[in-house]
Amino acid sequence: MPTERFAAPATPVLTAGVDEAGRGPLAGPVFAAAVVLDPARPIPGLADSKKLSAARREALAAQIREHALAWAVAQADVPTIDRLNILQATLLAMRQACASLSLAPQLILVDGNRLPVGLPCPARALVGGDALEPAISAASILAKTARDACCLALHEQYPQYAFDRHKGYGTALHLARLTQYGPCPAHRRSFAPVRRLLPAATPLLSAATP
Repeated sequence: MPTERFAAPATPVLTAGVDEAGRGPLAGPVFAAAVVLDPARPIPGLADSKKLSAARREALAAQIREHALAWAVAQADVPTIDRLNILQATLLAMRQACASLSLAPQLILVDGNRLPVGLPCPARALVGGDALEPAISAASILAKTARDACCLALHEQYPQYAFDRHKGYGTALHLARLTQYGPCPAHRRSFAPVRRLLPAATPLLSAATP
C-alpha cells in the first residue's frame, strides 16, 4: 500500500522592498527606504507613492511604520550627490537603507533596473516594481514622505524658493525663483539648471547631469 506523503508548507522568503524618492529634483537630498512587510498584517491600499495623494501617503506611512517587520530610511545629501552623481548617490542611499534594517532579509527587490553593490543578500531589480510589489510600494511611500518632510523644512529655511510647492522639482515657479535669487546651499550644483547660474570660477565636484 503506497505511503501518503504530505509536503510541509514552504516558509515565506523574508523579502525587503527598496525604492527611492528625489532623483529628479534640483535641490535637496535623495532618499531611499527599505521595508520588510509582515505577511500576517497586510496593509490595504499600498501603491506607487506618485499615484497617491499626500494625505493618503502620510496615512499609509504611519501604518507601514507600525505594522512592518522592519523598515529604514536613508539619504544622500547634496554634497554627496554633487561628488558621486545622482545615480551613484541614489544607489548609496539604497544600500544604506538595507544595511539599517533591524531584520536581515533573505531577498531584496529594488525598483528600477539597477542594483546597488554590496547588498547583504541576493537581490533583483524590478522595473515598475513600485506598482507591482507591495514591499516596494511601501518603500516608495516611506521615501517620498521623508523627502516631502525635508522639502517643508527647506521651505522654512529658504522661503523665497517655495520648496513647499514644487518640492525641489524644476517647475516654472522653481526655475523663476532660482533665476531671481540664485542657488542656495540646498541646490545641486552638478545639475545643469543650477550650474548655469553659478559663477564661472565655481568648482564642481562632479559634472553629472540627470
